[in-house]
Amino acid sequence: MEYITRLDNYDAPDIANIAITNQLFEEAFAIFKKFDVNTSAVQVLIEHVKNLDRAYEFAERCNDPTVWSELARAQLASGAVKEAIDSFIKADDPSAYLDVIEAARNNDGYEDMVRYLQMARKKAREAIIETELVFAYAKVNRLADLEEFISSPNIAQIQQVGDRCYDEKLYEAARILYNNVSNYARLASTLVHLGEFQAAVDGARKANSTKTWKEVCFACVEAGEFRMAQMCGLHIVVHADELEELINFYQSRGFFQELIQLLEAALGLERAHMGMFTELAILYSKYNTEKMREHLELFWSRVNIPKVLRAAEQAHLWPELVFLYDKYEEYDNAIQTMMTHPTQCWKEAMFKDIITKVANIELYYKALSHYLDYKPMLLNDLLLVLTPRLDHTRAVGYFQKVGQLSLVLPYVKSVQSHNNKVINEALNNIYIENEDYDSLRDSIDSYNNFDNIALAQRMEKHELIEFRRIAAYLFKMNNRWKQAVELCKKDLLFKDAMEYAADSRNSEISEDLMGWFLDNKNYESFAAGTFVMYDMLRADVILELAWRHNIMDFAMPYLIQTVREYTSKVDKLEVSDETRTKEAENNNQQPLVLGEQLMLTAGPGGMMGSPMPGMYGMPGMQQQQQQQAPQQQQQQMYNGGFIQGTM
Repeated sequence: MEYITRLDNYDAPDIANIAITNQLFEEAFAIFKKFDVNTSAVQVLIEHVKNLDRAYEFAERCNDPTVWSELARAQLASGAVKEAIDSFIKADDPSAYLDVIEAARNNDGYEDMVRYLQMARKKAREAIIETELVFAYAKVNRLADLEEFISSPNIAQIQQVGDRCYDEKLYEAARILYNNVSNYARLASTLVHLGEFQAAVDGARKANSTKTWKEVCFACVEAGEFRMAQMCGLHIVVHADELEELINFYQSRGFFQELIQLLEAALGLERAHMGMFTELAILYSKYNTEKMREHLELFWSRVNIPKVLRAAEQAHLWPELVFLYDKYEEYDNAIQTMMTHPTQCWKEAMFKDIITKVANIELYYKALSHYLDYKPMLLNDLLLVLTPRLDHTRAVGYFQKVGQLSLVLPYVKSVQSHNNKVINEALNNIYIENEDYDSLRDSIDSYNNFDNIALAQRMEKHELIEFRRIAAYLFKMNNRWKQAVELCKKDLLFKDAMEYAADSRNSEISEDLMGWFLDNKNYESFAAGTFVMYDMLRADVILELAWRHNIMDFAMPYLIQTVREYTSKVDKLEVSDETRTKEAENNNQQPLVLGEQLMLTAGPGGMMGSPMPGMYGMPGMQQQQQQQAPQQQQQQMYNGGFIQGTM
C-alpha cells in the first residue's frame, strides 16, 4: 500500500487488475482512486469488496454521474430500489428505466418511481416511460398531477393505464383517464364503483352499450337505486336475449315489485316485444295476481300464450287459465278447467260460448252432468245451445238413467220434431207421469214413431179414464178395432165406441155394439148408433133387434131413412130403364144403308153376299155389348134392391 501511495509513475490499470487478480481489492481501489479512475474504483467496491455503503460514500465524494450509474445498478440489483432510484437521478441516467420500473412495481415504490420517471421523461420520450408515469401518479393518488399530465401532449397509453387503474380499484384515477379517452363504457362502470349513479347513467347513455347498461343497472339495483336502475333497465329489456338475465337478477335479490314496475314502464316503448309482455304476465301470476287478468285482456295477442298458460296453471289462476285457453283456441281444455274449478272460474255466458266450439263431443255430456250437479235450473239453457250438436237419443237416455227427465222437459219437447222413437217414448212417459192426457194425445197425433201397442197396453189399465180412452184410440190407430171398442164399452165411452166401430167398416163389430147397447138398455145410444154406424148396419138386423126389445120407436128413424134410400134407388132404376128402352127403339127404326159390295165366294155352309157384322151400318159385336151392358146393370140393381127391400 505504501508503494501505491509514494509511487506515481506506473501503469495504474494494469497494476490494479493484477491486484484484483491476486485479490488485493483495497490496493486496487486505492490505485483507481489515486489515478481518478472512479468508475473502476467504484466497480471494485461494488463487485469485489461488496460494500455498497463505501461505494455510496465514494460516489458522493467524487459526484461522478458514471459512478452514480454504477452504484445505482448495484443498488438496484441488491434490492435497494429507493437508493438506486436516488442514484439514477443523481446520475441523470434513464437508460435502465425498464429495470427500475419493474423493481419499483415489485416493491411498491411508486413515489420514487415518479421521481425517476419524471427525470427519465426529460431524457427519453418513450411511451412506456410516460405510461408508467401516469400509472405511478394514480398509485400515489397525485390526481392533480395526473390530470395535468394527460391534458398536456403525451404519448402515454391512457386506455391501458385506465384499465390497470380499474383493475387496481383506483376508480378516481380511472375516471379521469377514461374521461380523457372518451371510453364511456368503462367510465360508467367506474362511476358505478364510485357510487355516482346519475353520472354512471349519463355515461352509459353516451356509451349506448347493452353490456354497460346491464352493469350500471345491476349496480344500481345492488345499491337500492331503483329509479336509476329502471332508467338503465329500459334500455336492456328491449333486447330479448338480455331480458331473462335481468329478470333473474332482480328475482334472486327479492326485488319483485321493482321488476314489475320496470316492465310496466317498458310496455310503452316503441321496441317493446313479445318477451316483455310474456314475462310481465308471468310475474303477475307469481307476485301480483290482481293485475294479471287486466294485463291479459289488454295484451293477450302479444304474449307467448303457452308459456303464460304454464305459469297460470302453476299459480292456480283458473279464470286467467280459461281466458288464455279460449284465446289460444284450446276449447276442450277451457271447458274442462271450468268444470273442474267451477267455484273460481265459472262464467255462464262464456261456458255456453266455448262449449259449442269443442272438438271432443264427450265434453257435451260431461257438461250436462256438471250442470245437473251444480246448475240444474240452467240445464235447459245449455241444452238449447247444444241442440244442433247433441245425439238426442243418447242425451235423453242419460236423463232417463239418472231419473231427471222431467227437469229437461222443454228440451225434449223442442227436439221431438225429429220424430225419434226414444224421444217420443220418453216424452210420452213424462206425460203419463204428469197425468197430462191432452199433451199425450197431441204427441201421439203428431209423432207416430213409438211402440203404439205397448203404450196402449200400458194405459188400458190406467186409473184415469182419459188415458184408457187414449189406449182405445191407439188400438183403433193400429186397426185393433175390436179391442178399441171393447175398451170403450168398459169405460162407457159410447161415442168413441160408435165412431171406432164405424171406422172399422166391419158390420159384425157394429151390430155387436148395437146388441150390447140393447143388452144394457141403453136405447138412446142404440138410436144414435143407427145414425153413426148407418153404413155398417143391415136393416133386417136392426129391425129384428128393435122388435125383440120392443123399441121400434128408437129404430124408426133408421128404418125411415133406409126405406127412403131404397125407394130413391128404385126410382132411379126405373128412369134409367125407360131411357134405355127408348134408345133401343130408335136404333131399330133406322134404315140400313147398303153400298156397293164386293162379292166374295162364301166358305162351306156360308151364305153368298151376307154382310159381316159391323159393316155397312150394321151394328157390330162391340156395339151390341155396349148396348146390353147398361141393361144388365139396371136389371141387377133392380133385382137386388127389390129383394133386399122385401127382406
